[in-house]
Amino acid sequence: MTSPTTTPLGAALDRLLDGLPPRQATAAVERLIASYRGRTVSAAPILRDRADAVAYAAYRMPATFEAISAALRELAGRLPDWAPDSHLDLGGGTGAAVWAGAGTWPGGPRETTVVDWSEPAIALGRELADGAGLPVDWRRERLTPGVGLPAADLVTVSYLLGELPEPAREGLVDAAAAAAGAAVVVVEPGTPDGYLRVRAARDRLLAAGLVIVAPCPHDATCPIEPGADWCHFAARVSRSALHRRVKGGVLPYEDEKFSYVAATRNAPATAAPPRVVRRPQLRKGQVLLDLCTPDAALRRETVTRRQGPAYRAARDTSWGAGWPE
Repeated sequence: MTSPTTTPLGAALDRLLDGLPPRQATAAVERLIASYRGRTVSAAPILRDRADAVAYAAYRMPATFEAISAALRELAGRLPDWAPDSHLDLGGGTGAAVWAGAGTWPGGPRETTVVDWSEPAIALGRELADGAGLPVDWRRERLTPGVGLPAADLVTVSYLLGELPEPAREGLVDAAAAAAGAAVVVVEPGTPDGYLRVRAARDRLLAAGLVIVAPCPHDATCPIEPGADWCHFAARVSRSALHRRVKGGVLPYEDEKFSYVAATRNAPATAAPPRVVRRPQLRKGQVLLDLCTPDAALRRETVTRRQGPAYRAARDTSWGAGWPE
């Protein structure tokens, strides 16, 4: 995993934080943590001024960037001959999905539009993107049911549904499906509630005629029993000094847990392999893989040392990867 301080986004965030009083940044982050942990849908943008937007970008943007990037890489892997010419990001805030899209496809989408209702987030996102030469059209608009959206090859909805009441979530996913010329990607926190929001979005994308390409290797009903478990994955994120100061952590990294679904207008040319839906368990002489299979079932596969190449591949596979039959 590359450290954020050596990535274009990490460098941009370092410049942004240069000169910001540490106490001010820490206080803003602590308030945002309390806001995001609440279950009450806010009637006003959570990011209310530049200090909030800077704190959010420094504290959360690296993690959301890594999660969205992981989801987009899975989409790109399933559609190796496709790249979006245009990208619409809904509720994009400071622009993590913009950076993720630009990093997933060489050169990035030629036309990118971000729609969000927080003026401080848009202003900061524009500042960061302009500094990196990323051309983006930033639009301030509240994403309410019936909102008109511009068409785009790729539509992303990341870390937004949890901020909306349920009827608004349904309408937004329907609008995203209608606006997408080729693909829709929805990303939410990897919590039981986040998974349920993604699962509901998946159902609406299927109803709109799209095909699921990741993480599910099928279009059938999710085999996970709601309330008993949830489907989520993890992206490794290097911690900044601000992360360590606020959380009191000593490790130089943390894992961002996320749930997601990627859907397209047309089915990929190749069938999807089973998906590793839990961290592989290493035992003496064997690897245990929990898989979601193309026949819409959950299965545990045990790969032993006697299986040679398969065993070595299992030891190297990761949570969220595809596993060949």
